[in-house]
Amino acid sequence: MPIEILPDWMAGLEEEDTAFIRNFILSSGSLKEVAALYSVTYPTVRLRLDRLIQKIKLSEDQAMDPYVALVKRLAVNDKLDFDTAKILIQAYKKQKEET
Repeated sequence: MPIEILPDWMAGLEEEDTAFIRNFILSSGSLKEVAALYSVTYPTVRLRLDRLIQKIKLSEDQAMDPYVALVKRLAVNDKLDFDTAKILIQAYKKQKEET
C-alpha cells in the first residue's frame, strides 16, 4: 500500500537524502556497509547521518517557530556556525519574552 500523504519530515528532504535512508535501511542500519557502498569513510557516513537527523528534527521545529527553524536550518547547512545560531536564537527568545 503506497503512502498517500507524505509526512512533513519527509517532504523537506532532498532526493539524495531519501536515497541515503533507503541504502541505510537496506544495509540493516550498518554504517560500515553504507560507507563501503558510497566508497567513503565511516566518519563521513556518520556525519551524513547526523546531518540527516538534524534535518528531520528541524522539520519538527518549523511547526513551532519559523524563525528558530530558519536559524537552525542555516546552521545545519553550514551557512551559519552553531555558536552564532545559538546566540541569535537566545536573543530572539529573550525579545519574545519581553514583549
